[in-house]
Amino acid sequence: MSMDNEMNEIRVSGLTKRYDGHAVLECLDAVFPAGSRTALMGPSGCGKTTLLRLLMGLEKADEGRVSGIPEKMTAVFQEDRLCEGFSAVRNLQAVLPGRAVYEELAGALAAVGLTENLDKPVRTFSGGMKRRVAIVRACLGDGSVLFLDEPFKGLDETTREQTAVYIKEYLRGRTLIMTTHDREEASLMDAQIMELGQQ
Repeated sequence: MSMDNEMNEIRVSGLTKRYDGHAVLECLDAVFPAGSRTALMGPSGCGKTTLLRLLMGLEKADEGRVSGIPEKMTAVFQEDRLCEGFSAVRNLQAVLPGRAVYEELAGALAAVGLTENLDKPVRTFSGGMKRRVAIVRACLGDGSVLFLDEPFKGLDETTREQTAVYIKEYLRGRTLIMTTHDREEASLMDAQIMELGQQ
């Protein structure tokens, strides 16, 4: 992990993003302190995912600016974005070149309740199993900020709690910015809630 970027706060100033003339985000100001945990909440269409994409540089703002984003970041998108023909372990190895010990990766998957079929293609996995592979992959990645878009989607209560424990353990001082519709999920992650309203 790059320690140079680790202490930077992320600052959003006057951020505006429009689609077809409709402002999804308008003049948004926010600060995400280094090492903080923030849960973006609000009704559907209020700009939670859009804000994540702007922070990650995947979208360009119409107005305003974002500063303090490190060079290295990891993410879980609403889609799992796994290599479907790869096994769970191979999906993890893909982000850990040169330092991926099978037993350690199997242990990481076991920490979120995945102990079987680790060598089978993830296309054979259920949605909840794929979700957990995507989360472990992001947590093990070399980035000083972790973006999670609806990370617990498709997980039952027990698995969600188990996975939240794993994420918190592997944050290790990194900044977390996540989206959720559920205050309980924010509480599970010990995250401060940031409400985004309809513009």
